[in-house]
Amino acid sequence: MSSGNFLDKLLDGVAVEWKTLGNEEFFEIVNNGRRPVKAALRKSGATPYYGANNIQDYVEGHTHDGEFVLIAEDGSASLENYSIQYTTGKFWANNHVHVVCGKSGLNTRFLYHYLRIVNFIPFLTGGARAKLTKGSMIEIPIPIPCPETPKKSLEIQAEIVRILDTFTELTTELTTELTTELNLRKKQYNHYRDQLLSFENGEVEWKTLGEVALDFGRGKSKHRPRNDEKLYGGDIPFIQTGDIRNAAHVITQYSQTYSELGLIQSKLWPKGTLCVTIAANIAETSILGFDACFPDSVIGFIANPEKTSSGYVEYLLSSLKTKLEEKGQGSAQSNINLGTFENLKLPFPSLAEQARIVAILDKFDALTTSLTEGLPCEIELRQKQYEYYRDLLLRFPKPTQAGECP
Repeated sequence: MSSGNFLDKLLDGVAVEWKTLGNEEFFEIVNNGRRPVKAALRKSGATPYYGANNIQDYVEGHTHDGEFVLIAEDGSASLENYSIQYTTGKFWANNHVHVVCGKSGLNTRFLYHYLRIVNFIPFLTGGARAKLTKGSMIEIPIPIPCPETPKKSLEIQAEIVRILDTFTELTTELTTELTTELNLRKKQYNHYRDQLLSFENGEVEWKTLGEVALDFGRGKSKHRPRNDEKLYGGDIPFIQTGDIRNAAHVITQYSQTYSELGLIQSKLWPKGTLCVTIAANIAETSILGFDACFPDSVIGFIANPEKTSSGYVEYLLSSLKTKLEEKGQGSAQSNINLGTFENLKLPFPSLAEQARIVAILDKFDALTTSLTEGLPCEIELRQKQYEYYRDLLLRFPKPTQAGECP
């Protein structure tokens, strides 16, 4: 259905007039009450404290009470998708938002939905620190169906709001349901993982990682300063703790590379090496999907195939992650050392049993990963659906541009 046909049916022949935000018959700008308060001086309370992009804090007192749209004055996280917030009840607004509401002939929620499709860039000043001054904001045009017939106008606005709010609620509901399902899957996975890796004394052999490894030690980065530009920019992958944290079992991506000079002062670990972080993000684990170097904030473990596998050891360490994190607490930046792992006694059943456990956990992990990857995709589809209908409902043609979108 075209935008024109959809709107024609909804408008039922009534005219649309364009009024700027400065038109005091339909809009009220309530900036006078805004008051910024430094974080150290805020008194903790139940009132949301709004900044340019979101709620920054909860405080005592309030600056406004009612239904309002908050338009970023400066500091919007995106200029293309400009920050527009909707709020009701008591709240505190700092001086980085304009506070606007509709008067008796305008539905404030309708105003909120429409402002979300406005291109604010032509109204901004200030270059790098883009700012929407009040003088510019009051020039923004807003479409109002048949303003001379308030009852009909408000009915049309309310129907547009109802449809768009329904899509918003469906997206929120779906996000909640999928997030809940994902958390349940993760709990189920962790339960079965811990059950499969729980052994009584005497059932299996308990060994250190050094006893089942071909190689086991910290990565190397001998050169100082470590940020010397000559070390970087070559073809050799240089894995960092963030790459390990962001990977799902196997590291397939990296954000930094070493040059030949970088390689000389480091160590190249082979594909299949288990990487374990010991600083910043403690006990995060992933397996190299390619040969790579890494710094001494990462431990490398190459499994002896006659005794274990990197996959089995990774599951073992992930089941102990909470305990390992506790060992690293107490310093300014959480960290543990190689000795923590050298002294760690872990259960090693037969290779066949290890392989059986890994196969089961791989299946559970695949189910969890599929849901994790599907979650943002499904939410994005719902968001696009909302945006499609929003555009159909709110792309009113201007009188001077019949058939064109404003």
